[in-house]
Amino acid sequence: MKIYNSASRKVEDFVPNHPDILKMYTCGPTVYHFAHIGNLRSYIMEDVLEKYLRFSGYNVKRVMNITDVGHLTSDADEGEDKMLKGAKREHKSVMEIAKFYTDAFFSDCAKLNIKTPDVVEPATNCIDDYIRIITKLMDTGYAYFAGGNVYFDTSKLERYYIFNDYTEDDLAVGVREGVEEDTNKRNKNDFVLWFTKSKFEDQALKWDSPWGTGYPGWHIECSGISMKHLGDDLDIHCGGIDNAFPHHTNEIAQSESYLGHKWCNYWMHVHHLNTNDGKMSKSSGEFLTVPLLEEKGYDPLAYRLFCLQSHYRKSLVFNWENLDNAMKTYNKLIGRVAALTPKGEAVDEEAVTALKQRFDNALGSDLNTSLAITALYDVLKYDTNEDTKLKVIADFDYVLGLDLIKKADAKRETEKKQKAVEGEFTVIAEDGSSDPQIEEKILARQAAKKAKDFASADAIRNELKAAGIELTDIPHGVKWKKI
Repeated sequence: MKIYNSASRKVEDFVPNHPDILKMYTCGPTVYHFAHIGNLRSYIMEDVLEKYLRFSGYNVKRVMNITDVGHLTSDADEGEDKMLKGAKREHKSVMEIAKFYTDAFFSDCAKLNIKTPDVVEPATNCIDDYIRIITKLMDTGYAYFAGGNVYFDTSKLERYYIFNDYTEDDLAVGVREGVEEDTNKRNKNDFVLWFTKSKFEDQALKWDSPWGTGYPGWHIECSGISMKHLGDDLDIHCGGIDNAFPHHTNEIAQSESYLGHKWCNYWMHVHHLNTNDGKMSKSSGEFLTVPLLEEKGYDPLAYRLFCLQSHYRKSLVFNWENLDNAMKTYNKLIGRVAALTPKGEAVDEEAVTALKQRFDNALGSDLNTSLAITALYDVLKYDTNEDTKLKVIADFDYVLGLDLIKKADAKRETEKKQKAVEGEFTVIAEDGSSDPQIEEKILARQAAKKAKDFASADAIRNELKAAGIELTDIPHGVKWKKI
């Protein structure tokens, strides 16, 4: 496999540190609000990477943090703690906020077929780990105490900027909009490892430490959690491109200074999901979440397909027209898979090998999911029996996560019920798509009409209309469309 390494800015051969295990770390959410679909693009692509690595035979151990303390609104050392901000907004405790939005995050992940990592660790569980790392950094001169806080001293490093070639003035604190200079810092790029007597005296969560009662900075959390569960080296670290600086830059600085050797070999960064107006965020425009997509009638897996149709290192523009197109493509794809009928024929192993090679070539080339989708369509067109095609599609969909076999089976079952209701009765979407839930209700309406239960039939029609689905009775069937 070849993958683009953000640290070297090159596509490199992927070679794990150990033959028996591949160690993967992904930055998790700060659970002060719902995740928007731009955040979730990163998790979708990281999920595909993990599943492809497993598909390729690697024994993967993946760890993810949950940030429930210490992440300030500037992503650096200024502003308000995001967790405290969420608690004030909703008049709840920080832990209530953390529990609610952690559950919401994993609910979204389940709807998008994002696998839960092997280890999920809240930051508040690892305070002793952070204190141990910070203590050694203090003892070895990489950290200092000033103004009540513990800072990492970036002047001790031969190279601080890893992912970009900045000059010192490029990111000068006090010049960036919304960031005030911290006069306790010896150097502009120093960052907080532990807050104590800072201006955040109303912090809800605090712990005793050698430097006084306080709480950890955001950056130390990922280093501590990774080392706790994955040891002193790491194969691949993933996150959104906005994490590259300062978060991942600071992780490398503190981790390698603590360990005394290189920490992580490969860095993968997923680029932004933009709207027509610019970068998606929680504070600008319509707050786009998975539940909102569902409210508007979209299958969350159509959004997953939308993401897979583009490369993870390209910014992706979201608008409703683009999602409509992805939804149509998704439904037609399900229809084509449903048209394949298992017949109990022997699997053509030669065809399986040839088709898997195309898929492997796509994802093995810096996780090119767009070409992987093309390889999926190649299966549908390939000259082999339908049992072979279904087996290969199932194998591919383990990685792609689109539920193609499951939804194709449901579509076939719906079609069987349709024939049972009335010999030639057909359900047709005006745009040629397929939606098993809508089709099920239409068939229930037809069954009610056949039983002369017209009140129930009208109730179903009204329910669909309220959901934005218009029905038109046609000879021997019903045509439906979204309005």
